[in-house]
Order: sequence, then C-alpha cells, then structure tokens
Amino acid sequence: MFAILQAAGWPIWPLMFASIVAVALIIERLLTLRRAKVLPEGLLDKVVSEWRQSGTSPEMINRVAMTSPLGRVLAAGLRNVRSPRDVMKESIEETGRAVVHDLERFLTTLGTIASISPLMGLFGTVVGMIEIFGSQAPGGSNPQQLAHGISIALYNTGFGLVIAIPSMIFWRHFRATVDGFVVEMEQQAVRLVEVVHGDRR
Repeated sequence: MFAILQAAGWPIWPLMFASIVAVALIIERLLTLRRAKVLPEGLLDKVVSEWRQSGTSPEMINRVAMTSPLGRVLAAGLRNVRSPRDVMKESIEETGRAVVHDLERFLTTLGTIASISPLMGLFGTVVGMIEIFGSQAPGGSNPQQLAHGISIALYNTGFGLVIAIPSMIFWRHFRATVDGFVVEMEQQAVRLVEVVHGDRR
C-alpha cells in the first residue's frame, strides 16, 4: 500500500484525506439516520394517549422532545396545544425546518467530496503528465522517470474515481432517506394537529 502511495506521488495525499473524511461522514450518517432513531415506532400514539390522559406539562414535553427528531417536532406542537391551529402549525413548521437542517448535516460536505474527487484525480493526472514531458531530454527519454509520471497519472485518476463513486451513491441515498423522513414527520405532525383540534380521533 505504501508503495502505491509512493508511486502515485504527492497529489495522492489530498485524495487520501478526502477519502478518510468521506468514510467518517458515511459512518456517522448511517448511525444517525437510522429509522428507529429518527422516527420511533408508535411515538405519536403514545404522545396522543398521554395527552388525552393527563394533558401537557413541561416535563412531558421535554421528555418527548428528547426522544428523537420526530419528538422535537411533536413537542413543538404540544407547547402550543392551547393556541389556534395556525399558531400550532407554524411552531411545528419552524421546529421542522431546524430538524431537517440537523438531518442534512454533513451531506453538503459529502456531496462536495463526491464532486471534487474526480477533479483532484484529474489534477494528479496533469501533474503526472507534466512529469512525463519534463523527463524527456533532447537526447532521449528516461524510462524510469517516464514510468513514474505514468504511475502518478493513473493512480490519481483511479483513486479519485474510487472515492467519488461511493461518496455519490451514499450522498444520494442519504438525501432520499432524509426526504422520506421529512414527509413522514409532516404527516404525523398534521395528524397531531387534527387530533388536538378535534378533527380526528
């Protein structure tokens, strides 16, 4: 492995750093965006049942908010349970925007890595080609220098693509996952508003 890094030259080090960051972000998002952690099963039913039995209290609202991102959205509605429907929905929407922002954290960085990794690999290719042409002497070529330049060009191009392809796949997967969570949170928040205001049992 170290021999490959040596053969690829110094342009490989930014790509190595990008790959480490990408792997760390992918692992972090896989752990954070688990369905059970974002949308706990049956949370809305438990909240509605508790509200019907004993109403709302600061302790109950804080406990719901601490459970999950969905809990934060529902807690925002519970804080305004005695307010008109519009005020309750507005508070839910404000909290929902903050929750979505948290769910999308680091996705911009991952998308950026997916976009620039091929360009960084291309930069390494250009550096390798410069070394190739720089090694050409008027009296003949230096095979060792020529091989080194080709190694830099090919290793960097390949490594850039190896980083970009999985990063793009996971970026699109996480974006779709967050979008699906947002739709479900909206549906459950609307249901809470309708239950509180007597439109649904």
